[in-house]
Amino acid sequence: MNLTEALRIALRALRANRLRSVLTTTGIIIGVSAVIVLVALGNGIQAGFTEQFSSLTTQITVSPTEGDRSAQPLTDADVDALTDRALAPDVATVTPLVTGSALLQQQGQVGYRTGITGTTANYADVTDIDLVVGSFFDEQQERSKAKVVVLGPQPVTELFAGNAGDAIGQRIRIGRTTFRVIGVAAPAQNDDVAYMPLEAARSYVLGGSDEINTVIVSAGSAQAVPAALQQVTSILDERHRITDSTERDFDARAQQDFIDQASQFLTFLTLFTSAIAGISLVVGGIGVANIMLVSVTERTREIGIRKAIGATRRAILQQFLLESTVLAGLGGMLGVLVGLGITFLGGLVLPRLVPDFPVPAVSPGSVVLALTVSLLIGLVAGGYPANRAARLRPIEALRYQ
Repeated sequence: MNLTEALRIALRALRANRLRSVLTTTGIIIGVSAVIVLVALGNGIQAGFTEQFSSLTTQITVSPTEGDRSAQPLTDADVDALTDRALAPDVATVTPLVTGSALLQQQGQVGYRTGITGTTANYADVTDIDLVVGSFFDEQQERSKAKVVVLGPQPVTELFAGNAGDAIGQRIRIGRTTFRVIGVAAPAQNDDVAYMPLEAARSYVLGGSDEINTVIVSAGSAQAVPAALQQVTSILDERHRITDSTERDFDARAQQDFIDQASQFLTFLTLFTSAIAGISLVVGGIGVANIMLVSVTERTREIGIRKAIGATRRAILQQFLLESTVLAGLGGMLGVLVGLGITFLGGLVLPRLVPDFPVPAVSPGSVVLALTVSLLIGLVAGGYPANRAARLRPIEALRYQ
C-alpha cells in the first residue's frame, strides 16, 4: 500500500467519525493558537519597551552615594570637568539636575506640593520628554534664570482641572516666587513634577548651593558607553580623591544595564507564558492518543482482515501513524490560522482600547515551532496505538467481537 492510498484511507476514517475528530483536534488548535498569541504579545511588549527606553541606551546616571554622610557631594565643578572633551572624549552631553519639592498655587487656590527639577535646556532632548502643549525652556532662558516652568500632568490636573491648554501662559506661585507656565509634559514615568531652569530653581525655590543631586551623562553612541563610563569614573575619582573603587562617594551606572535586565525578564516571561500555553498542546496530544487507542479497538477485526490478506506489520503501523499525524497536523494548521487571526484582530483593537498598549508582533519562529510540535505530538501520541495495532495476530484480531 503506497502513501497516497494510506492517506486516503486515513482521511476516510477521520470523516467517518467527524465529531470525534473535531473534538480531538480542538485541543491542538487551542494549544497552537495560544502559543502564537502569547509569543506575539510578548514580542509586542518587548518591542514597545525597547522603543520607549531607546534614549536611555547611551545614558549614564551619576549620583552621590546614599547614606554616606562623609561623601563629597557632586558640584558644578564636577559637571564642568565632565564636559571637558580632552578628559572625556566619548561624553556627548552632561545634564545636571537639582531636585526638591515646593508648594504650587494658582490664583489663591489651595496649594499643591509637587517635585521640582532644576536642569539645563538639553534635558528634554536627553530624556525624550514629549510636550502636550507649549515648549521647554531654551538656553537663553536658562542663562537668564527666567522664571518659567514646564508642568507635569499631575500639577496640571490639580491646578487646572487637567486642561493643558488653559495652563499655558498662566502665572503660578512656586514657593514665594511667581513663574509663568510655558509647557505641559506628556504622561511619563514621573508625572508629579515641575521643570525649571537650573539657576532659577536654585535662586528662587531650592536654595543657592552649587551642589548637584544627579548628573545625566550621554555617550556619543551605545557602543561608546563603556568608554564614557570609564572616563566619568576616572574624572570623579581624581576630583574626589578616591583611591579605592569600593569606597567611592558617587554611583555611576549605565542605564543600558537596567534595560538589559528588564529585557531579559520580559523574554523569560514570554517563554514562561508560552510554556504554560504549550501544556494545552500536551493535553491535546493525550486526546489524540486516547482516540487512536479507541480507533484501534474498534477496528480490530479490520486489522485482522488486512493481515490475513497480506498486509505487513509495517503497513499497519504506517496507517495508524498517518491517521494520528493527519489529525494533529490539521489541528496545528487550524491553530496557526486562529492564532494569526486573533493576533491581527488584537493589533487592530488593543491600541484603540488601551492607547499605550504595544501592538502584538507575530514571530515566524513561534508559528513554525508550534506547527512542528503539533506534528510531533501526532507521531508520539499515535506511536503506541499504531504499534499495538501492528502487533495484533491475525487470528486473535478476527476473533475479536
